[in-house]
Amino acid sequence: MEFRSTKTQKKPPMKTLCCIGAGYVGGPTMAVIAYKCSQIQVHVVDVDERRIEAWNSDRLPIFEPGLQEIMDKVRGVNLFFSTDVAGAIHRSEMIFIAVNTPTKDFGQLGGYDLSAYESVARTIAEYSEHSKIIVEKSTVPVTTADKMRFIIDANKKRSDIVMEVISNPEFLAEGTAIRDLEQPDRILIGGLDTDSGNSAVSALVWLYEHWVDKSKILTTGLYSAEIGKLASNAFLAQRISSINSLSALCELTGANISEVAKVIGTDKRIGNKFLNASVGFGGSCLEKDIKGLVYLCEYYKLPEVAEYWKQVIIMNNFQKERFAKNIQTTMFGNVKGKNICILGFAFKKDTGDIRESSAIHVCKFLVEEGAHLFVYDPKVLDTDITRIFPTASCNRDPYTAALHTHALVILTEWDEFRNLDYKRIFSRMKKPAFIFDGRNILDAEVLSEIGYKVCSIGMKI
Repeated sequence: MEFRSTKTQKKPPMKTLCCIGAGYVGGPTMAVIAYKCSQIQVHVVDVDERRIEAWNSDRLPIFEPGLQEIMDKVRGVNLFFSTDVAGAIHRSEMIFIAVNTPTKDFGQLGGYDLSAYESVARTIAEYSEHSKIIVEKSTVPVTTADKMRFIIDANKKRSDIVMEVISNPEFLAEGTAIRDLEQPDRILIGGLDTDSGNSAVSALVWLYEHWVDKSKILTTGLYSAEIGKLASNAFLAQRISSINSLSALCELTGANISEVAKVIGTDKRIGNKFLNASVGFGGSCLEKDIKGLVYLCEYYKLPEVAEYWKQVIIMNNFQKERFAKNIQTTMFGNVKGKNICILGFAFKKDTGDIRESSAIHVCKFLVEEGAHLFVYDPKVLDTDITRIFPTASCNRDPYTAALHTHALVILTEWDEFRNLDYKRIFSRMKKPAFIFDGRNILDAEVLSEIGYKVCSIGMKI
């Protein structure tokens, strides 16, 4: 679907591009571009030497299904990782920016910390000898492109150098990032409606057309693209908080949230995606983007709109707190001195990322109440867990983690948790044995027959 017409490129608009930022977005995105566009030299640069070393090693800094296979085909062929930021900028016709844009946790003004973005803008101006296309890949507040263009224009070496800034926000879900890149729902590209802006958008369309059908490439205005990413994540988070709010009501009334979700999801106007009740959403994007949206609404004097979106975060925090407190209440009002097995620490399956994971919030409550934690996650590094909870015992085997514990707490929906031998686990647990299913992935009736006291989200057992 093309919102804005773009010109067909008669000749390749670029031979070399680079990405500044070798994180969760930059690394996988550039790997797929290199794989799909073998004639283009792709350079990924970062000032973090250890991160670059990891990308050049046999142990990648992130886990994503399918990423290693692509890296094996393109790394050292037309995909290169280095700390040579200046050199990459100098030789590239197109520059993607995928640096971190965290929510501010300091100072008087809310919103995003764009200090890294500003630094990159100055660096691009310093090392650019010719005109280039700058692509916003990180999630940023609306009008960030204007600020970047202003900084670059104020610092560029010559007045005839044109730096066109366009927006191409990522829509990657951790755990399915490679699939999302190879088979995207849509590619969003936004630019100014000027000759230079439209030419830059057309160049990026040409790049994606190597593997994405043009009907899935949306070309919009610059500001629509910038705000579109925030809005998309806000709507996803809103659905999760909405179903979780109903789960609390279901638990008190005897209704089953899975049945209620099916009723809702069969309405074609609503659909059935993101209607699985859980302990709450996590990750680096959803809460950050909602906070960014709230800040924008407050900045533009829309307090009612800001308060509306704040409630999504409030409900998410309520769900995590409610789940944690229910563990204590169900275990006779006391977890002090009790051994609790935590199954899953990542914020979702198929990733080792723990940023804003619900597991952190639940475990923090349990530790503060005196519980002893025994943690198993197939992908999260032990050091990432013990850095936050030094007294936690990390295990590479779920059966060892569950040995002699009073309760199992499922906090990540790893597929392997669906197929564990729960009879074996039950026989080696202290009694009564509890299961708190924070992802609703287990059959509560079957577990109850084994002998467990089962607590699932949104249903009264």
